[in-house]
Amino acid sequence: MSSTTPLLEIESLSVHYGSICALAGVSLSIEEGECITLVGANGAGKTTLLRAISKLVPLSQGVVRFQGHSLRSRSPHELVRLGIAHCPEGRQILSQQRVRDNLLLGAYTCKDTSQVQRDLEEQLRRFPRLRDRQQQLAGTLSGGEQQMLAIARALMSRPRLLLLDEPSLGLAPNLVQEIFSILAELRQQGMTILLVEQNAHLALQLGDRAYVLEAGKITLSGPSAALLADERVKQAYLG
Repeated sequence: MSSTTPLLEIESLSVHYGSICALAGVSLSIEEGECITLVGANGAGKTTLLRAISKLVPLSQGVVRFQGHSLRSRSPHELVRLGIAHCPEGRQILSQQRVRDNLLLGAYTCKDTSQVQRDLEEQLRRFPRLRDRQQQLAGTLSGGEQQMLAIARALMSRPRLLLLDEPSLGLAPNLVQEIFSILAELRQQGMTILLVEQNAHLALQLGDRAYVLEAGKITLSGPSAALLADERVKQAYLG
């Protein structure tokens, strides 16, 4: 690990929903340029962790630091300006808006219209399916195209850290491969990614390191290659 300050650092984080403990004392860190995978069963707390980072759920205790600074007093929209983009489970696109408008809304923090236009062209290059459908209402896209739109919209904010929650959920295998090819390209370009993904095998192949989350606690962590070879991980998550 680098001796420099991690891009994201989570320390002893706990989240409760009423009397239910969703996360209990979670600590992890992400260095600039890393792709980190969160592995765990449904209900383990993976989505809650991403939502806690994004300030969408309150922390019971613990601290989240981005570039060495606590996010405690920050609001969700301020995090986008700081460089954190969250691509949520279920995509949450604006279905009654055009594809192009969804993308432009992703760049709402940027006042430089020429920069926004360059970024739009970059996303349409990366996701050629969206170029052909710019004028369509986003709700008329296929599930895979909606997922591409959600990722492209997040990238329009020029994030330092991309939080991705279940990008392959409900998609046909060929579209899953297409999405993961794009994620591999982003990783090669140096994008820092925190990935929650039901397809643990694909996710571990993509990532540098991984954390296993079980019942709100991290039970295992290490290089992705080591977790791919770990018998416990194989039995629980790799079929």
